[in-house]
Amino acid sequence: MERLKIPYPVVVEGKYDRAKLSSVIDARIITTDGFGIFKNEEKRALLRALAKKTRIIVLTDPDGAGGVIRSHISSILPAECVIRLFVPRVRGVEKRKSAPSAEGVLGVEGIDGEQLYRIFLPYADGNERAQNPLTAAELMRDGFTGGAGSAKRRDALCTALELPTGMNAKALLAALKFMLTYDEYLAAVKTIDDK
Repeated sequence: MERLKIPYPVVVEGKYDRAKLSSVIDARIITTDGFGIFKNEEKRALLRALAKKTRIIVLTDPDGAGGVIRSHISSILPAECVIRLFVPRVRGVEKRKSAPSAEGVLGVEGIDGEQLYRIFLPYADGNERAQNPLTAAELMRDGFTGGAGSAKRRDALCTALELPTGMNAKALLAALKFMLTYDEYLAAVKTIDDK
């Protein structure tokens, strides 16, 4: 499989994530060194400088720590500059580890190369597929925000789509807009409602 040429910088958590992605994509890959991004002003300044010139792809692990890191990066960059990509939440242990992570799910480094290829394919050579016109009002209409049980409903949708659970409405909307067409979103909602 030929590596995909991705014109945007890609931010991942660590060196093993970078090594895995380097086998799938040809891109500038920047690591956060886990929670090191919180203390590394130089790296945050680099990301801010890059965001003035290009969009930035953020791909973190599908666990709580990955969500915190992704939220921090999103908070220091303009929203229109951040492309949030998500790996599926797959239970397992990375090959280099003897025990599973605290949440028992694979990080970016443990995800199959073909899945990573499919995740990045819409961004190859800068040819992003048309963005889904889904709005926050439609998420509210469909019970994913603004009401009793909306967090539980978001988690059900995330589980059905193999996304990390615990996403807030803003992060879910961003993921859905890039992952699914509007019709695929409606089909996913129907699947949740039919259960």
